[in-house]
Amino acid sequence: MTRRVFLALIAVVSVPAFAAGCSREPSSPCGPVEGTVAEVVDGDTLKLASGEKIRLLMVNTPEITMGKNECYGEEAAQFHSSMVLGQAVTLRYDKECEDRYGRLLAYVTANEREVNSLLIERGFGCVMHIAPNGDDRALEFAELEAQAKASKRGVWACDPVPCE
Repeated sequence: MTRRVFLALIAVVSVPAFAAGCSREPSSPCGPVEGTVAEVVDGDTLKLASGEKIRLLMVNTPEITMGKNECYGEEAAQFHSSMVLGQAVTLRYDKECEDRYGRLLAYVTANEREVNSLLIERGFGCVMHIAPNGDDRALEFAELEAQAKASKRGVWACDPVPCE
C-alpha cells in the first residue's frame, strides 16, 4: 500500500468518526433544525435555549406584548406554552430565513405535532401568509382557518376579531 493510499484511507475513516463525536446541533442554512424551548414570548414567538428567537410561519396570534392585551392573546400564549415550553422541538424553514426583526421563521414541531397548524385549527390565531414563505401550504392553512371561523373557535368568537 502506498503512502498516498494509506493517508486517503485514514482521512476517510477519521472524518466520520470525528463528526460522530461532535456535539454541535444539526443546522440548516437558516439556523438550528432542533432545539429546546426556553421561553414562549407569545402565541406565535418563542426562544430556544441556544438563544435564537423563532417566529412561527403562517400564524398571527393576538398581541399580548408591549402593553397590548388583545382578545384571546393570553389563551394563545398559554396553549403555545403547553405545547413547547421546555420541550425539544424541530424546526423547518421555508424560502426566507428571517423576518424584518431578525427572528428566524419556521414551522415548529413538538411531540410529533406541528404547532403552527394546530394554532390555526384550534382558533388561537389567524393565517398570516407572507410570500414566498408558505406558498405551498397557503390553501391548507386557509382551510384550517375557515373551519375554526365557521365554528367560532377561539379568536373567531372575539368582538372584534383581533386579526381582521
